[in-house]
Amino acid sequence: MSPLALTDNERRDVLDILHDERFVDQAPREVYAALLDDGHYLCSVRTMYRILEENREVRERRNQLRHPFYKKPELLATAPNRVWSWDITKLKGPVKWTYYYLYVILDIFSRYVVGWMVATREKSALAKKLIEQSSEKQGIEQDQLIIHADRGPSMTSKPVALLLADLGVTKSHSRPYVSNDNPYSEAQFKTMKYRPDFPGRFGCLQDSRSFCQVFFTWYNTEHYHSGIGYLTPEDVHYGRAQQIIKERETVLKAAFEKYPNRFKGKVPKPMALPKAVWINKPSPNESESVIH
Repeated sequence: MSPLALTDNERRDVLDILHDERFVDQAPREVYAALLDDGHYLCSVRTMYRILEENREVRERRNQLRHPFYKKPELLATAPNRVWSWDITKLKGPVKWTYYYLYVILDIFSRYVVGWMVATREKSALAKKLIEQSSEKQGIEQDQLIIHADRGPSMTSKPVALLLADLGVTKSHSRPYVSNDNPYSEAQFKTMKYRPDFPGRFGCLQDSRSFCQVFFTWYNTEHYHSGIGYLTPEDVHYGRAQQIIKERETVLKAAFEKYPNRFKGKVPKPMALPKAVWINKPSPNESESVIH
């Protein structure tokens, strides 16, 4: 046996990594690159192919496995800083096939963007830094927060998992290939990309950052969000919602007293702030436990 060859244990470790849910649908070159970004080197791409060929798994690895069961996430937030949702979306760069990566962390109760960044690549170390800074800025305490995300490589990476454990934050993930398990982040990205001033392409990284600085300031402080009673995310996040609703009630009461016939004898009420926000609210007959 060549001294350069992998041992039997090392070969099994490589096959286990290739069978992992994170990598089972990826080509060996993608697995190799992702592992390097995580600070790990197992073997060359050629060796990965050789091990797969020996196990007759070059064409399809997932079929060799029993698909794991993923429980539907059921998350409840009744106040800000109880459940955050985060995701990464691509922004088109100046030429074809160039992208910038926008990381956004959103509070699902208030819809307030607690943190964002634009980078030239998707990397777990950047996600870790953003989560850490956002948690510190919001004063998150142990066992206070759940952070929900899909199963992208940054979201399921070891650095992010270790950080959340250190912070006392519970992690939650969407089920594979279920698009509506992370609805709030998806809706926020849609709001941004459907804005009239959203460009087809950004000229450079600084252009994308400048746009996002203006957009997220508007989104947090000026955007009257339909999901939170047409209040702004900042007003809800920092506890100003009830005072604003009372002031709206005063205005509507005065309007009713001045023009009662216009309201058919019934005092109009402003939209209320929802008392609870769910990701996958269970139906009444479901008896499964709920994370909250």
